[in-house]
Amino acid sequence: MFETAELGRKVSKSDYKKLVPELRVQLLEIQQQVRQANIPVVIVLAGVDGAGKGATVNLLNEWMDPRWISTHAYTDPSDEERERPPFWRYWRDLPGRGAFGMFMSAWYSKPILEWVHEVTDHSELDEELSQINNFEKMVVDDGAIVIKFWMHLSRAAQKRRLKKLESDPLLRWKVTEKDWKNWRLYERFIEVAERTMQKTSTGGAPWHIIEGEDDNYRNLAVAAIVRDTLKRKLDQARQLTEHPPVEVGELTEQIESVTETLSQQTSILESLPRDLVLEKSEYKRALKEQQARLSDLFRKAGKKQKGDSIILLFEGSDAAGKGGAIRRITASLDARSYRVIPIAAPTDEEQAHHYLWRFWRHIPRKGRVTIYDRSWYGRVLVERVEKFAKEEEWRRAYSEINDFEEHLVSSGVLLLKFWLHVDPDEQLARFKLREQTPHKAWKLTDEDWRNRDKRQEYEEAVDDMIQRTSSTIAPWFLVEGNNKYYARVKVLTTVCDQLEAQLKSKIEE
Repeated sequence: MFETAELGRKVSKSDYKKLVPELRVQLLEIQQQVRQANIPVVIVLAGVDGAGKGATVNLLNEWMDPRWISTHAYTDPSDEERERPPFWRYWRDLPGRGAFGMFMSAWYSKPILEWVHEVTDHSELDEELSQINNFEKMVVDDGAIVIKFWMHLSRAAQKRRLKKLESDPLLRWKVTEKDWKNWRLYERFIEVAERTMQKTSTGGAPWHIIEGEDDNYRNLAVAAIVRDTLKRKLDQARQLTEHPPVEVGELTEQIESVTETLSQQTSILESLPRDLVLEKSEYKRALKEQQARLSDLFRKAGKKQKGDSIILLFEGSDAAGKGGAIRRITASLDARSYRVIPIAAPTDEEQAHHYLWRFWRHIPRKGRVTIYDRSWYGRVLVERVEKFAKEEEWRRAYSEINDFEEHLVSSGVLLLKFWLHVDPDEQLARFKLREQTPHKAWKLTDEDWRNRDKRQEYEEAVDDMIQRTSSTIAPWFLVEGNNKYYARVKVLTTVCDQLEAQLKSKIEE
């Protein structure tokens, strides 16, 4: 794979000086076009030590406008990062629309180094590379341009480069014993690099191998690939705008008939019992009991190495009682240990990123609780029904969400997802009560009434959501909400049962 990057390509100083001015102008022009098109650009630079990753990043910042470029290099995870899923720090640093993010090795560093040092085997490496593919696919599917460079040196060239750096008093700090140790493992690095590129060079995020021995050649090659890739992607985007894909024609009568029949079938939500009731006296007793139980379980969880983090997610019909259920949970917790994140329409900053970005930002540290009042499921609910997301966007979101939740659970997060449901009659009664209650009137908006008019569409979306995202590791808990007392106690009891089960499994391990 690397033979073509060991040919000794060189560019003379005179030729370099002739080519650079025009190339810099072209890069600046294409950068402005990217900004106007609101496209995020992710540039990954990986490769052997001494091949020029840092120098290339500095060069691109010099040749383009650095105000719209952020550069990220990663060392061992901090305490804050270790207490979250591994990809949290990469999601946090993704560039917004129209901006560039340069990533030094980034998500490729850990799987490569662990395999080289025999911490993992091929199957574990392939599993990590599969997660990388999923991550990059989500970024690309959301509209980002991903450009990946592997900076290569032959074993002899790497040795020469390291010795040259060591001989320079101003640069010798760059060479450490770790660099020489990696050089002695050169063949293993090349083996894993080949496997990594074979597994992760995709149509949306291909690798470019760059010969790194001659600085002039390396600089021109990287800059030209960045320029040409961005130009090609921008041209494709313009063609799609000018010549949109042909819309699928009307469905046949047979398919329409089947669709109509299916839409008339009972939904998951309609099948929930409507008459589950808890009397007030029983409610008070059960509430006190379960809140005390939750408080005790949370303290026990916190004693075990700070405990795993907990994410509680609440979705449901308007006026179904999400806020009331959340307040009964937080009453059992130390206010310093939890955050409630109310999710509304995304801000300008959030819209400039992948829709999951704003949720990754709030992943709790170990021993902490994050409660989402509405969540990433807005993508397949309100954004689907109100057509804020294109059909291909919300359809692919199911797999993106499943992948996101797998990251959370595999890192030790206890993820509990609740859907609170009320039938149409109960919802209408609660709407009218809100209208007549001064301190609750603000909760009722025109949007609530509009959503009620689209209730059938929302229930179809919920059916799809539950069918496609209720997994063994992250099931949906459906809560019959016509009676508030019953719903609150069911939520509290479920949280306690699940936390207790997790604590028990930790002890057995």
